[in-house]
Amino acid sequence: MKSVEQIAAPPANKQPPLTQALKQGSWSQQQAIGRAISHLILFTAGILYFLPFFWLISTSLKELDQIFTFPPIWIPDPIRWQNYPEALTYFPFLQQLGNTLKIAISAVGLTVLSSTLVAYSFSRLRWYGRDLLFFLMLSTLMLPYQVTMIPLFIIFRQLGWVNTLLPLIVPHAFGVPFFIFLLRQFFLSLPKELDDAATIDGCSELGVLWRIILPLSKPALATVALFQFLGSWNDFLGPLIYLNDPSKYTLSLGIQVFVSTVGVQWGWMMAVTTVLTVPVVILFFFTQRTFIQGIALTGIKG
Repeated sequence: MKSVEQIAAPPANKQPPLTQALKQGSWSQQQAIGRAISHLILFTAGILYFLPFFWLISTSLKELDQIFTFPPIWIPDPIRWQNYPEALTYFPFLQQLGNTLKIAISAVGLTVLSSTLVAYSFSRLRWYGRDLLFFLMLSTLMLPYQVTMIPLFIIFRQLGWVNTLLPLIVPHAFGVPFFIFLLRQFFLSLPKELDDAATIDGCSELGVLWRIILPLSKPALATVALFQFLGSWNDFLGPLIYLNDPSKYTLSLGIQVFVSTVGVQWGWMMAVTTVLTVPVVILFFFTQRTFIQGIALTGIKG
């Protein structure tokens, strides 16, 4: 028989409902405070990273006497929109934009195609010497461009490609080691059973790649395409080495020639730089979800 004290006493392993509610409320408040602090830190960091871009746009719309005033003028008054047409008509902007787009789009297409085929071979097919060749390919990542710059120039000069766009386009048809590695890691994360099921249904290796692998690899392919587009769009050293004809200049090289010809006209220079930067920002804004997903999912399985 239990005594009156034993019957009236609450179980030792259970807390009163009021205590549990207080603890849950305290934990919820801590989570809310933590989220608020995290959002505040991210918001502050976002503003700090956005300030240079805002200053670029603001300076491109200022009069010359407002650029170096202190304290700085963040909102130009009056807004000088003439900086854009004056700067863009001073040098062949549309021609250089066409050259840049031609190189960037061609490089993206060739890079995605070649790197996908090589990465599929390294990740889904078994053949003699595969791992050794993959190791050799990765070792090329340790070679800086300055080491291969002169030999490549000699090769392209003997081919008669100097002062053409071919040296900036054709090498991408042979794959890019970093993108091959990135795609290989993504392909390894896909279940091998999908390939076996497609092969049983009669698919060839290219059929498996086209029907199974590529539809599941859109985030990784978009990441490769975005990286390559940014690399070709911002490339300065390649056009500087291979291009001599002003009619074939790209935007990055044209801006340098523009600055060396006109001098430091800050309003014009900031206007041209804004025009060069805005398309990349817009492209990343519309593809950021796919880009981040591709980065997050790459390398799940080694």
